[in-house]
Amino acid sequence: MIVSVLVKPGSKKGPLVEAAPSFDGLVVYLREKAHDGEANEALVRALAEYYHVAKSCVTIRRGQKSHQKVVEIIK
Repeated sequence: MIVSVLVKPGSKKGPLVEAAPSFDGLVVYLREKAHDGEANEALVRALAEYYHVAKSCVTIRRGQKSHQKVVEIIK
């Protein structure tokens, strides 16, 4: 499954995953800052928990250095 994700790093709400109809994907709020890949690692953890899969089943396909990402989830 391919999912569009908008990441909000450094958020006090996080970790939180919400459906966003206006974005046509998910919005993920993370406490970690976008520094040294910390936010990307937290994103993988949050999505793995949200979809109830292992972290190895979640892969960031596009947008490694962007707030908008394309993520693949293997169930």
